[in-house]
Amino acid sequence: MAKITQFKGYDSPTPTIPKPDTPVDPMILTVQDGVPVAYPGCHGLGVRVVHPVNPNAPAKNLGLVMFYLPPHTINGVGSHETEETYIILEGRGTMTFANGRTQEVEKGMFIYLPPWCEHGIENTGNETLVVLIATSPPNP
Repeated sequence: MAKITQFKGYDSPTPTIPKPDTPVDPMILTVQDGVPVAYPGCHGLGVRVVHPVNPNAPAKNLGLVMFYLPPHTINGVGSHETEETYIILEGRGTMTFANGRTQEVEKGMFIYLPPWCEHGIENTGNETLVVLIATSPPNP
């Protein structure tokens, strides 16, 4: 069993982002409020929900994309300088990494991808593979 750690809070002597004088309101939205994005050579579709290009939630240091990959389709192997996490929300598939290493993925799994980690994903199931992709900083 994992050791439970104590949350220490965000107090620091010098915040990196100044606190505004007035309270900041949240931006609450759905996937339908996002900006669709197509990936080269892929039949899947992403929706940039929290991302600099989405005026409904224009984050500066975070990207959240809902990625929908139909059955038996692939998003090919590539890499980039951003940190990324894939959170599998629905379906199952196979991720491919450097040197042909593969990993079966399914609902409930988190896959952390350090900068420049080669990765691709294939939907090996019979339902749409739904992946929440979190990037920091956001992909262009």
